Amino acid sequence: MMDLLFSFNGRINRAKYWLGTVCLIVVYVILAVVSGAAMSSDGSMGIVGIIAMIIYVAMIWPSVALGVKRFHDRDKSGWWVLIAFVPVIGGLWYLIECGFLEGTKGPNKFGPDPLAAAATA
Repeated sequence: MMDLLFSFNGRINRAKYWLGTVCLIVVYVILAVVSGAAMSSDGSMGIVGIIAMIIYVAMIWPSVALGVKRFHDRDKSGWWVLIAFVPVIGGLWYLIECGFLEGTKGPNKFGPDPLAAAATA
């Protein structure tokens, strides 16, 4: 799991991408609830809110790592994760590429086929 969330090397299939993404979404929701509950009436965050913000920032790394490895599976550079910053169409493109399109069959320049490796294990 650590390699899935913290490494930028290799490839992952759609199932692992969605597993990691759902786990991150759950953590984001929990942080939102905790930081919202910790908000004081005058609008200041307090220590709990500050800790939640630090965790939010730290979670950028695993989010990007998942996307990079998924683009690698599509035989594209990891820099394609930046497509998400293109207004309107970028987020949709990212979602379709990473979440729904099949990866390249067989090995590519980023490593062996993750589905072939799972079948032999």
